Amino acid sequence: MANHNILLLCLLAFSGCYLALAFEPSPLQDFCVADKSSSALVNGMVCKDPKLAQADDFFFAGLHVPGNTSNNQGSKVTLVNVAQIPGLNTFGISMARVDYAPWGINPPHTHPRATEILTVLEGTLLVGFVTSNPDNHHITKVLQKGDVFVFPVGLVHYQRNIGYGNAVAIAALSSQNPGVITIANAVFGSNPTIGAEVLTKAFQVDKNTVDHIQAQF
Repeated sequence: MANHNILLLCLLAFSGCYLALAFEPSPLQDFCVADKSSSALVNGMVCKDPKLAQADDFFFAGLHVPGNTSNNQGSKVTLVNVAQIPGLNTFGISMARVDYAPWGINPPHTHPRATEILTVLEGTLLVGFVTSNPDNHHITKVLQKGDVFVFPVGLVHYQRNIGYGNAVAIAALSSQNPGVITIANAVFGSNPTIGAEVLTKAFQVDKNTVDHIQAQF
């Protein structure tokens, strides 16, 4: 009986460690191509019949094409996740191309489900992230062509092109669907809006300032 109890405790401990460490389920088959036609609601995407899989399920074209950076931020993110490549389903990876106009920014944002590793292909980027409360330590570095930088999962981070020419980076992320929360959009552009009485106290500004910022979104 004692040995049985010890074995049970070990199994529970192992299961607890596995649940704590797992972000996305490990594949239990060769692949699970996402079936976009399915209306079933699951945590992820339903698999289609593997016999119906084809090359295009694992393919994406066009990442060599520069993104249009003629916007307020001066940047463009071209995503390559499970929405673009159904064959990524259950594999826990995705990527993106990020283009930056001179002095353009990829504004402060988070990926709630993924760590990001960024490689600079062209240009010079100022990058940084902020640690969680209570320290909120700002870790920042200037990156040149060929440099690599990691943004830990869930932390607010950003990039800024500090050169006079265009910049390009490739990001790899540890989720098939990492998600993105752009801080300014989420706080000031929510629908319906967050009440001014909340934002005035949170940011220690007056209502006119809050109204002005919300109007931009």
